[in-house]
Amino acid sequence: MIVTSFKGRKVALFGLGGSGLATAEALVAGGAGVIAWDDNPDSVARAAAKGIGTADLRGADWSAFAAFVLSPGVPLTHPKPHWTVDLAHAAGVEIIGDVELFVRERRALSPDCPFIAITGTNGKSTTTALIAHILKSSGRDTQLGGNIGTAVLTLDAPAPDRFYVVECSSYQIDLAPTINPTAGILLNLTPDHLDRHGTMQHYADVKERLVAGSKTAIVGDDDSYCSLIADRIEQAGVDVLRISRRHALKNGLYAEGTKILRAGGSKAELIADLEGIQTLRGSHNAQNACAAIAACLSVGVPAEEIRAGLKSFPGLKHRMQPVGRRGSVTFVNDSKATNADAAAPALSSYDRIYWIAGGLPKEGGIASLKPLYNRIAKAYLIGEAAPAFAATLGTDVAYEISGTLENAVRHAAADAEKDSASGVVVMLSPACASFDQFKNFEVRGDAFVALVAGLDGVSMLV
Repeated sequence: MIVTSFKGRKVALFGLGGSGLATAEALVAGGAGVIAWDDNPDSVARAAAKGIGTADLRGADWSAFAAFVLSPGVPLTHPKPHWTVDLAHAAGVEIIGDVELFVRERRALSPDCPFIAITGTNGKSTTTALIAHILKSSGRDTQLGGNIGTAVLTLDAPAPDRFYVVECSSYQIDLAPTINPTAGILLNLTPDHLDRHGTMQHYADVKERLVAGSKTAIVGDDDSYCSLIADRIEQAGVDVLRISRRHALKNGLYAEGTKILRAGGSKAELIADLEGIQTLRGSHNAQNACAAIAACLSVGVPAEEIRAGLKSFPGLKHRMQPVGRRGSVTFVNDSKATNADAAAPALSSYDRIYWIAGGLPKEGGIASLKPLYNRIAKAYLIGEAAPAFAATLGTDVAYEISGTLENAVRHAAADAEKDSASGVVVMLSPACASFDQFKNFEVRGDAFVALVAGLDGVSMLV
């Protein structure tokens, strides 16, 4: 994407990781004079090799800059502003990010092209991927990016029939003051990233900006912060559509078991049924589906095309992802579950689980998962957390200390094959970081998939 909104003007930029470098290139291609910097000399060298102007911004003439583009990973407000932020404030230079540049480019080139933006504490990536899948599988030109892993400025340029699906973190929203999606989604709010936002209220206020600027705001109604936000922006004149996985609504979309209903009028209408869709199991995915359906309806996708997209959704990689099957046993990759709270949705979605858990432990361990222990047939514990997890499970759950993922997969598969119950799964849902044995959760998940593929008689689903 070429960013033309700063053509002929000077722009400062800090942060030259993947999205920062893409942003600098987009600005330069659009005719801006970019001066970029990063604390990492290698990143600066890469930018300079691509013809991007680089200089230490400590010595720059900030009065000459029309804007300062900040990487979302760099502190804007808490625990204290980055030194570049202080310099920008002192010079009266606006501070923005790559999502804001996209928003301005869309406004200039194709202001009516559909733009769906998704935020919330949990479920953002699955909802984003689901919306993009529904749109793409129905034949629409679909651009997927943002916090999900593809820099938004690497997408194709805005055009009338091009649909954008953009996951937005709170950091990105904080740097996008004029964000104005066609449909903005706020799924839920629980305490998160408070080291970067200071208080829960500030975190909620930042998230609110996305839906407050939306043509249609789709807001979860299952926590008090989101409910208050929905009330407030509705009173301000925003078209609000509420969603819930926990209770019926008078107006909006809600889940009753696997059924997704649309309220309004004298009788709720059945929009979709998630029964049998393995990639959308669990009440958390019912909320994600409500949001995706509402967003797709709001941009003109017919209900029958939405239902077809739901049924063919392959799931998000490393998040409750069915990857293989042997007989009646399904193998599930949930490597993205790096703490107990993240593992809970997967554990609550199946009734008979051979559970592979462990790695580098997080504070709190797995004690909070005790209400789900009755779903676990046996646990296979790996990594540094294994002794502590074994002590927590005690006599409540059968377990073995497998040590390595390879041992755990082999032993869990053998035990599961002997189980005559229906709906048996071997699940990697570690409730731990990966860094004791793997570079990141993606590498850990890929290793699990490879080990499953190496088992005799397994039919792979990925």
